[in-house]
Amino acid sequence: MSRPVALVTGASGGIGLELARLAAKDGHDLVLVARTTPKLDEVAKYLTGMYGISAQVLTADLADSAAPRAIVDELARRGITGVDVLVNNAGFGDWGLFGRADLERQLAMIQVNVIALTALTRLLLPPMVTQRKGRILNVASTAGFAPGPLMAVYYATKAYVISFSEAISNELAGTGITVTVLCPGPTRTGFAQVAGMGQSNLFSSPTVMDVEPVALAGWRGMKRGTAMVVPGLPNKLLLQAIRISPRWVLRRITRWFQEGRAQ
Repeated sequence: MSRPVALVTGASGGIGLELARLAAKDGHDLVLVARTTPKLDEVAKYLTGMYGISAQVLTADLADSAAPRAIVDELARRGITGVDVLVNNAGFGDWGLFGRADLERQLAMIQVNVIALTALTRLLLPPMVTQRKGRILNVASTAGFAPGPLMAVYYATKAYVISFSEAISNELAGTGITVTVLCPGPTRTGFAQVAGMGQSNLFSSPTVMDVEPVALAGWRGMKRGTAMVVPGLPNKLLLQAIRISPRWVLRRITRWFQEGRAQ
């Protein structure tokens, strides 16, 4: 690949797909990572035809603990010794009482949302350090700023992503490498359906955002080297309210938003 290379996880749909499109539009060759090869093939064909870049498909299930190392090994096998932009977008949630939740699904969520993101960042960082340039964009959520009854593990994973991203952004200051964490609120993707929360009050709000402005805010923030991006005025106001609210209030409000309208 002769152009700068962007690797995007969770690139088969939603925010990840739009971030891949923005990378292609900016002239990056792509490595598209997700679990479903046919969908990735469609995305690669579309972006290659639309923007004249090279797009490679790399099928991987990040719920597998071996996946991050296998991804890096496969990049080397293909002659890609480093990436210029790493977009850690892959993630999922699960709705319901923790005491009744499927344990394997909760652990898989931690593996995808936290461990794989951490591992890919650590494995792909050294070539950036050597070249003294690189950009990392981690996709978190406004959920990471509050406790999340009925989505306890998901909220906790996003809190980790925010804290981790801010910390290494500080560590890498002055190295030519920037780290940005994107914290969207509810967004029109397939997330709610996968999480089993289609009846949640959270996604009935008129402040739910479309994918395009969310991804664009994140991409632009990453290019500026901004440490944190919260897209949309309602989400920015929400963050300020969270910062001044007592924790017991946050727990109750979050519980109401998470509860289904039929309950």
